[in-house]
Amino acid sequence: MTRRIDTAAARDVLIANDRGGYTVPTSRLYPFQWNWDSAFVAMGWATFDEERAWRELERLVEGQWADGMVPHIVFHAPSDDYFPGPDVWGTHHSPPTSGISQPPVLASAVKFVFDHAKGADAAKRAEGLYHAALASHRWWAIARDPEGTGLVAILHPWESGMDNSPAWDEAFARVPAEPRTEIRRRDTAHVGAAMRPHDDDYRRYIHLVDIFREAGWDASALWEKAPFKVADLAINAILQRAEQDLAHLAERFGSEAEKAEISARIEKRARALSALWSEERGLYQPLDLISGARIDVSTSAGFLPLFAGLPSADQARRMAAEIVRWRGKVAHGVPSTSPFDPRFEPKRYWRGPVWGVVNYMIAEGLAAYELTEEADAIRADTRGLISSQGFAEYFDPTTGEGLGGGSFSWTAAIALLLSR
Repeated sequence: MTRRIDTAAARDVLIANDRGGYTVPTSRLYPFQWNWDSAFVAMGWATFDEERAWRELERLVEGQWADGMVPHIVFHAPSDDYFPGPDVWGTHHSPPTSGISQPPVLASAVKFVFDHAKGADAAKRAEGLYHAALASHRWWAIARDPEGTGLVAILHPWESGMDNSPAWDEAFARVPAEPRTEIRRRDTAHVGAAMRPHDDDYRRYIHLVDIFREAGWDASALWEKAPFKVADLAINAILQRAEQDLAHLAERFGSEAEKAEISARIEKRARALSALWSEERGLYQPLDLISGARIDVSTSAGFLPLFAGLPSADQARRMAAEIVRWRGKVAHGVPSTSPFDPRFEPKRYWRGPVWGVVNYMIAEGLAAYELTEEADAIRADTRGLISSQGFAEYFDPTTGEGLGGGSFSWTAAIALLLSR
């Protein structure tokens, strides 16, 4: 029998990682505020501390740029435990931030917190955050889809949140491994190198940062100069779900023009994403926008269109069957890379391990299609991993071992969401 999650311990993780209105993912390894981490963490806070949930999101948008971008890192306080820091990014923003974004969960988090809110000021706070999320979605449409295709692009693997996924291997190989900035990795001082991206990946990551910094972080210049440009499934599916949640918020806080604008983006993206379905693989696949070719890869991101309600009923059943096939190959699901892929590595970051946040979104999507058995199996597996291994950053799908950082905030938040 699966042990129950210790919700008191999950709350304690968030409290311990609180740095004054924002939550670090974990001590030392990630000492700042991360974009999509904080959105999920706010949902976790909302299960027991409404005020703290609002503050999490409000502190995140303190880092929002004038053009609407919500950066992937907000450097509220200095720390030497992480590279690259604000000196490498050179964005000249106050507070200091990185120069790229991350999966846009913000609107979904705002809707979740508002739906569960009881405070007298909830509507006022939600309205302010609605406008921040609307500006963020406009930024994605303008800066990352300037040609109006309906699909937004990532220009750096870090924007996907799935940094070293095999989905990027071919496209990322075009990026020179020749950074001008000296690399001073800090992550491998806190976590074993076998669980992290390779040094060669970091050389390419920082090469891109160098290019973008020298372009002054101008959105149109980044689009023109980027040697890596991919329509990622996680970004597009999460953005599509966030647009739907933004549309719900717009019913309360938006104008008629804003409602129409959001609806148009939803319809256009749904049409564009439909072309990325692979019947052969039983999931969606990303698109290399430089070569124009769909990337033949099977990762957990390919199941995230379920979270946005994009597949047909038949496609959803096909995806559920593929998930069951993957889970039959490993002890715990859902692995971040297909266990049938020769590039599958059960311990290396996004090349195999199970992530609680991705499981949460996939299970929510399956449940919405009334694929209850499959959704419940993923939720039970996730609860079992957390109850036996604690609030690890991610988990080995072959052994269940907790990997990466410990006392991890978004794992604790997912534990709280799964315990409701």
